[in-house]
Amino acid sequence: MSASSETPMDESLSAGVSKKAAKKEAAKQEKLRRRQEAAAEVAISSLDVEDDPLSANYGDVPLSNLQSKEAKNIENWTQVGSLTGELKDKYVLLRGRVQTIRAVAKKMAFLVVREKGFTVQCVVSEQPELVSRQMVKYVVGLSRESIVDVEGVVSVPNVAIKGATQQVEIQVRKVYCISKAMPTLPINIEDAARSEAEIEKALLAGEQLVRVNQDTRLNYRVLDIRTPANQGIFRIQCQVGAIFRQFLLSEGFVEIHTPKLIGGSSEGGASVFRLDYKGQPACLAQSPQLHKQMAICGDFGRVFEIGPVFRAEDSYTHRHLCEFTGLDVEMEIKTHYSEVMNIVDRLFVKMFDSLNENCKKELEAIDRQYPFEPLKYLRNTLRLTFEEGIQMLKDGGVEIDPLGDLNTEAERKLGQLVLEKYGTEFYILHRYPLAVRPFYTMPCYDNPTYSNSFDVFIRGEEIISGAQRVHVPEFLAERAQACGIDVKTIETYIDSFRYGAPPHGGFGVGLERVVMLFCGLNNIRKTSLFPRDPQRIAP
Repeated sequence: MSASSETPMDESLSAGVSKKAAKKEAAKQEKLRRRQEAAAEVAISSLDVEDDPLSANYGDVPLSNLQSKEAKNIENWTQVGSLTGELKDKYVLLRGRVQTIRAVAKKMAFLVVREKGFTVQCVVSEQPELVSRQMVKYVVGLSRESIVDVEGVVSVPNVAIKGATQQVEIQVRKVYCISKAMPTLPINIEDAARSEAEIEKALLAGEQLVRVNQDTRLNYRVLDIRTPANQGIFRIQCQVGAIFRQFLLSEGFVEIHTPKLIGGSSEGGASVFRLDYKGQPACLAQSPQLHKQMAICGDFGRVFEIGPVFRAEDSYTHRHLCEFTGLDVEMEIKTHYSEVMNIVDRLFVKMFDSLNENCKKELEAIDRQYPFEPLKYLRNTLRLTFEEGIQMLKDGGVEIDPLGDLNTEAERKLGQLVLEKYGTEFYILHRYPLAVRPFYTMPCYDNPTYSNSFDVFIRGEEIISGAQRVHVPEFLAERAQACGIDVKTIETYIDSFRYGAPPHGGFGVGLERVVMLFCGLNNIRKTSLFPRDPQRIAP
């Protein structure tokens, strides 16, 4: 199930608990830091070549060796995620971050190394002519999140390894630190990767664990995105973009790149970032809408774009950002705007199938920290008219304006009703009232109160808005004026339809919102790498 958004009261309570736990954790980390520094000093004092004939097998790599000094075969490297029992007794070379270090007496230490969300346990044990006691001390003195190169032999233990994703161990022969992390980090990856269930379970047992709140995560995002769940989220986001592009290319679409600096508003309304462009008033594009339509007038037939979108709205919700990644499509229509909905249908069913099949490890990593139910969807996507949706809401006891837009509460309620009746969390609602759609939307032929438009929903929240466009220039100018847009600012756009324009339509998708809802997450900031909202413009 999708987790619900935190209320202000929840936030304040959790913040109070977090502060106490954070102080306790800070003291713990300071103690650990002093112990590590002491261990490091002991190690350093012992690392004399004369005292240790094996000193060449470990140590800090000098900068000169990291300045692309020599090109070597990178095929010799093994990724942590590829370490399996099939590599037993093989000698491997790997690079990763120090996740945890655990000393066992003076002759042995366990080092967990992490790469791209996968972890492996490395055993550093004193052995004649292979591993010295000084090398064990050196490893114990490493700071967490430092980057190390490890060489060793793969072994398969008789019991399951609980502290790592890979069920093999590396019997370490060499270890070199190529980048040191500061001894005390602003947030610990272990804390940032903890689920709410773990925190609540600990509280019931009388133990307080650190809860890293959202602002702290975003302030130190470069650390936060190292968690397994975040690694999964952004690898899935990558796949969403790749599937979108590959599917559309296979359907004869051409990828385009439109300007983000424009002379007038592309969507209308006040939610636009205005700026000075060499003495002329300009805006950041609210969408590529105008230019992708102009591309259709330029005879490309079918186009798409993946690019930034800017909205200056003061929305402090769980699903709005001031900058997000738009996945936009525009295409000629032969007879009916259902042709556009057909593309939406096949594209997203293909996308969901591919993610479920090819991103199992990533979805599992997300589910461990943010539990969710797999998305329910049909092979042929359900389509309802807006009037049918309104009737379902009325039958469900919801009072609603039949010609108004759906608010967040109504969207969620309709999503619940659709799931109960049709068994799907993904559906299309079309023939919206014209009054709630942008100026370039084509009215219905049989009732101009409604329009040839549609929205698409996942888990009761809108992810796509699309429609057939007005391609008659005089009518387009009339619609723009009716929506309060200065026609002079979009003259080049309207003029492009004066040279002959085919009937066409399209849609826009918010990448971050798709990932958020597919993965059942409760906040879009979790799916934006470095989010921009009304209160955040850094890091």
